[in-house]
Order: sequence, then C-alpha cells, then structure tokens
Amino acid sequence: MSAQGAAGSALRTARQAGDSDGLEHLARVGLVAYGVVHVLVAWLALQLAWGGGGESADQSGAMETLAESPLGTPLLWVLAVGLIALAAWQAAEVLRWRRGWSATGKARTTAVEKSGKAIVKAVIYVALAVLAVRFATGGGQSSSQQQQQTTAGVFAWPAGRWLVGAAGLALIAVGAYHVYKGVTKRFLKEIDTTDCSRAAIRLVTRLGQVGFPGKGIALAVVGGLLAYAAITFDPSKARGLDGALRTLLDLPFGQILLTLVAVGIAAFGAFCFVRARYPERT
Repeated sequence: MSAQGAAGSALRTARQAGDSDGLEHLARVGLVAYGVVHVLVAWLALQLAWGGGGESADQSGAMETLAESPLGTPLLWVLAVGLIALAAWQAAEVLRWRRGWSATGKARTTAVEKSGKAIVKAVIYVALAVLAVRFATGGGQSSSQQQQQTTAGVFAWPAGRWLVGAAGLALIAVGAYHVYKGVTKRFLKEIDTTDCSRAAIRLVTRLGQVGFPGKGIALAVVGGLLAYAAITFDPSKARGLDGALRTLLDLPFGQILLTLVAVGIAAFGAFCFVRARYPERT
C-alpha cells in the first residue's frame, strides 16, 4: 500500500471512530464529568467567598474534594476516562474538518477555526484527565503551584517573558469571548436543538447566558494575573484560577462579585450536563 493510501485509510478509520456510538456515549460522560468539575469549583468558590474555604478554589481543589469522598478514587478514574473520551471526540472533530483545509474562502476559514477550537479543547480535557489520574493515584498537586512552576520554566526560555505575556493576553481574549458568547447567545449555534422542547431550549439558554459570562470573567482574571507576572517578571504572580478568585474577593464588594462568578461557573457546569443530552451542530 502506498503512503498516500495508508494515510487515507488511517483518516477513514479515524472518522469512523469519531462517528462511533461508543465514543459518542463516552464523550457524553466526559461532558458530565467536565460539568462536575465546574460545579465543584463553584462550590469551593462560594466557600471561599463566605469564609469556609479550605481547598484551593480551582480544578485541583475540585479533584481533591472528589478524592476525599467515600468513592473518591473510582469517581476520579471515571472522570479521567470521560475526559479522555471527550478529548478523543475533539481530535476526531479535527479530522472531520481537515477536509476543509484545502478549500477556499469562507469554507477554509471555518474549517481552520473549528479545527483550532477542537485542538484547544482537546488539550484542556487531556490536562484535566491527567490531573484526575494524579489525584486518583495520590500524586495530586495544587494547580496554582503547577502554573507558577510552569511560568518560571517558561521565563527561562528565549523570549519566555513575551510568551507568558502573550498567553495572558490570549486568556483575557478567551474570557472576553466567553462573555460575548453568553450575552449574544452564540452558544446556541453549536447545539442541535431540533428535538428540544421549548422548556429545554429555555433552560439551555438561561444556563448559557449565566454560565459563559461567569466563566469568562474568571478566565480573564487568570489571564490578567499571567500578564502581570510577565510584566513584573515574577512567576509567583501567576496564581491560576484560585488566585484569580481570591483577587476578585479582595476587590470592593468582592464577596458579592465572587458569589456572582461562582453562580456563573455553577451554571456553566449545569450547562455541560444539559449539553451532554444534545448532539453538536456541525
């Protein structure tokens, strides 16, 4: 078989895998798992806002909360498997849209944009899956500490300070886009609501309108701290999501602000639960 034929066969196999019912069901489990992480982070953020916070109000805190529950280890493994399946689903999306890379005009732009988003999502899901595995095996570490260590490492690279600053600005842009997505209800374009009842559409819409801005604000603050770390050349300023939420708490009316953001993050988690029920619009 020629190299071109082998590549074509591999691509067809990947597409078939991406279209398989088994992977789709696992991806739905992954969406539920992703929602669970957000709901736990929201709960930790509420505890932080009202003086009862113990664990870090971020992904590592959510994993630690699960690890300390009676069925913590099995739950973390289920979480990891679901997130890996979700990452595989996004990888399959890249292969689906790959056919449009050689197109021209709007078709090519759409294909590249969809592929880029799928790659970013896949990386996020894999990172969360790895975090879940580490906590399941007793090797979990604070997300804030990891980010500070990573930032310090990048600072040692050529132009590392600029790379950290660029990453911070990118996170701010992503956060702003989440807010825009929620306010304009753009998220509805990504969901096939053909079989949705009016009540279900209202529920998805309200959760998205609250959830995307809430998550967007948190991401923007994380990006701001990362950019500030680049400006001051101090990796300790890059404190991750926990640091971002604590920064909100320190602002005037911080308790109220943090509570509103926590409600938004919880709504995003609930949006993921509902989102798992409906297929993605292509």
